[in-house]
Amino acid sequence: MHAARNVSLCTKDCVCLFVCPSGATDTETGQIDESKCIMGCRLCVDACPSHAIYLVSDTYPEPKPKPDSLRKALFRLAATKSEAEAVSRVLAVTADTSGARRLARALELSNRLMTEDCLREAGYLLPQSKAVKKLLKAAIDSASGGFPLEAAERLLELL
Repeated sequence: MHAARNVSLCTKDCVCLFVCPSGATDTETGQIDESKCIMGCRLCVDACPSHAIYLVSDTYPEPKPKPDSLRKALFRLAATKSEAEAVSRVLAVTADTSGARRLARALELSNRLMTEDCLREAGYLLPQSKAVKKLLKAAIDSASGGFPLEAAERLLELL
């Protein structure tokens, strides 16, 4: 476990500089050096007046498998949300008024988030899961034009 900083919350009070026993904090870049951070010491987290520093786990438990019926239902729902995203994208381009375009763009983004949530719940979009590795291998094996093959291979290598 190591500390990380949300730069948008940081008010540059820099209390973290004074309490960090390892010198891992850097207010110039807004980063906390993970290699210097003492695992879970929390001194910077507790001292930060703007609550911009938090702990990040280095490992996550393997997700519990979902029943096939639930996974299938989540995939069906993800497909409908993906279709709604595509329709909203077209509406955002073809709408007559700026208000309608903004509404369509908001619906497009909302549907994308819901699609991602459904896929995450189905066991995908979790980098450490076996399902993602299986999905990436299948995508690489059946890759066609326009698919980011090198990026998928690199991601699979990192997993």
